[in-house]
Amino acid sequence: MLLSEFDFPLPQALIAQQPLGERSASRLLCLDRSSGQIAHQQFARLPLLLRQGDLLVRNETRVLPARLLGRKASGGQLELLLVRQIDQGQNIWRCMTRSSKPLRVGSLLDFSEGLRGEVLEQEDDGQRLVRFSCPGAFHEVLERVGHMPLPPYIRRDDHDQDKDRYQTVFASNPGAVAAPTAGLHFTAGTFSDLAERGIDVCGITLHVGPGTFLPVRTENLHEHRMHSEAYEIPAATAECINAARAAGRRIVALGTTVTRTLEHAVHEDGRIYPGQGETNLFIMPGFRFRMVDALITNFHLPKSTLLVLVSAFAGRDVVLEAYRQAIERGYRFFSYGDCMLIE
Repeated sequence: MLLSEFDFPLPQALIAQQPLGERSASRLLCLDRSSGQIAHQQFARLPLLLRQGDLLVRNETRVLPARLLGRKASGGQLELLLVRQIDQGQNIWRCMTRSSKPLRVGSLLDFSEGLRGEVLEQEDDGQRLVRFSCPGAFHEVLERVGHMPLPPYIRRDDHDQDKDRYQTVFASNPGAVAAPTAGLHFTAGTFSDLAERGIDVCGITLHVGPGTFLPVRTENLHEHRMHSEAYEIPAATAECINAARAAGRRIVALGTTVTRTLEHAVHEDGRIYPGQGETNLFIMPGFRFRMVDALITNFHLPKSTLLVLVSAFAGRDVVLEAYRQAIERGYRFFSYGDCMLIE
């Protein structure tokens, strides 16, 4: 399977650079994966489009203001992205870094409000292990001095509104460096409407890592290796999912992160069990879905692992035709863009 088979021409003007004024004002492309039939709706109608008895599973991760701007001891500017905390006691983080010259082991880093870092180790993939210190609680300082890690295709500096809008209204578990963007369309009103329709909601957590933005560098998709991401499935969620499956109700995944988590975690007996773990599951055409029956997702980059996943779920030709129609009709793409319901 070749990466070039998942390419499509996308006008730059359709890459959403700002969120809409209202979260739920986005458009919704509805795709029937068995027939290939496409309908064009508004996201606000989603509760009416889902079936009574559906179970919606959402990703309750919270995006960290993980982008730090600072200076080296020499005075040179640097940019750092927190990827994952690997030692809570010593506050050591794996980080991606950018500076005029590569950061060496022992380099001292200075940020705002007394936040400082020391490079402890360089890893094989170029990331660094950095130990941070600051007056007061680290996460409180980070909330004040950190920037939201907007994806690289949003070609502007982050604004104050991004601290709210690049975060789902149900985000509760800090740890992600990218938003589960399908959830950005939902409001409290959306969930009230779902409840009135008899559609239950439960949550998992998968801390989205920077790998979601990194380009696939191998033409042969079987040679690509996904970055691992940490997840947690609460006991109440496992119980809800297993009960829904036993009753023949549909599992609707809110986003590709939920899809990967559930398809990784499902056991041979077809059940989900509570617990924590990591997944580097790469879903591509030919994959047998055992848990997810319907998918809500944004429009994804050409030649991306996310587009490959959606193509595995609905069929490559069907998905690319839906994307063609979306482009023709001026849908907004990527994180702050419109979304799809695939059934």
